Amino acid sequence: MSEPRSSDETLDRRAFLTKSIAVAGAGVLGAAAPSPATANDPPETPPWMKAPGAPLGPYGQPAKYEAKVTRTLIRSQPGTTGTGASRTPLESLEGMITPSGLHFERHHSGIPDIDPDKHRVLIHGMVERPLVFTVDALMRYPMVSRIHFLECAGNSAPMYGATPPALTCGQVHGLVSCSEWTGVPLRILLQEAGVDPKAGWILAEGADAAAMSRSVPMAKAMDDAMLALYQNGERLRPENGYPVRLFLPGYEGNMSVKWLRRIKVTPTATMTKDETSKYSDLQADGKALMFTYPMDVKSVITRPSPGVGLKGAGLYEISGIAWSGNGTITRVDVSTDGGREWTAAELVPPVLPRAITRFRQAWRWNGAVTTIMSRATDDVRQVQPTREQLVREHGTNVIFHYTAIQAWRVEANGEVKNVYA
Repeated sequence: MSEPRSSDETLDRRAFLTKSIAVAGAGVLGAAAPSPATANDPPETPPWMKAPGAPLGPYGQPAKYEAKVTRTLIRSQPGTTGTGASRTPLESLEGMITPSGLHFERHHSGIPDIDPDKHRVLIHGMVERPLVFTVDALMRYPMVSRIHFLECAGNSAPMYGATPPALTCGQVHGLVSCSEWTGVPLRILLQEAGVDPKAGWILAEGADAAAMSRSVPMAKAMDDAMLALYQNGERLRPENGYPVRLFLPGYEGNMSVKWLRRIKVTPTATMTKDETSKYSDLQADGKALMFTYPMDVKSVITRPSPGVGLKGAGLYEISGIAWSGNGTITRVDVSTDGGREWTAAELVPPVLPRAITRFRQAWRWNGAVTTIMSRATDDVRQVQPTREQLVREHGTNVIFHYTAIQAWRVEANGEVKNVYA
């Protein structure tokens, strides 16, 4: 293998693996390099091999050594316990699926305790036959399963601030998660009710104390919308909408109304409190954008990132996630020199529409101060903007739909900090 062109460069995966094997004994991997072993040097028998382990349990739990991996930056509005958000610890996860217990939360009046046997879903308005569904009735319909991300429109909002927030990756960007969702296509239920052809919208309302509600275009309702009953193979958890939620792939998370109780078919958008007082995008000129439903293309490096630094110069793998509400991620470029040069990262299969895509890039760090960043592109040719571009177009009055490139500064001691670049 030829020598690298510089002391700080990205490598393709084959070169990374080859280099890792070749130089492990020399310590070039950094502090975490494996120690050499021989056939005559068997490992010692650890204590946990000398006695039977724990008994069987009714429901699996994470290892006690992973107790620190929890939802992060859990904040409620003053005077409340359930109006607020908690975030997914992105820097602690790998792959594309978010465990259900770490899926972010966003509630407007806490989590209702709903008896599924008493819960009902009404479809009414501009329909031939108003219908009421029990949860048991919904369970009998043909179901579909799809892997999709869900992102709060307010994700990454602290990045609109004048100075970079001194927070972890999950604390800044963790209002996004990805799950396998299983449920009934909404169009089947709407067709059964007999939708008036002149109806252009639906109103979806939740059964929480806030009666959270949003207007949804009929085109979306008839496309890939579903009434989700399962998440990651098990029934929805209460904080994610049990016993049934609306799910709209790629749309801002607030529109996937949890604890769904009512769908009203309407001629126009209803203009509810939840889509006028909130979830509109105030621009620099004082005007507000509305109906900005899809979450645009975005990516972030999750490792290394603040709190997950580097332990000395050597070979590392940059890992991150990318997603787009408009379709499928087609490319993620990574820069390890502050944006002067970019290299295409590996997209880890499966690469699915409106789902989180994991990307990886091998990198040999020479121990010098530098800035790393990622830039995603999707199949509608939308490219993740710089922060300067995003702010120039929208200003900083807005708190929603922040999609700009995230830059992490790597210090000489391996510490990682949030910076604007």
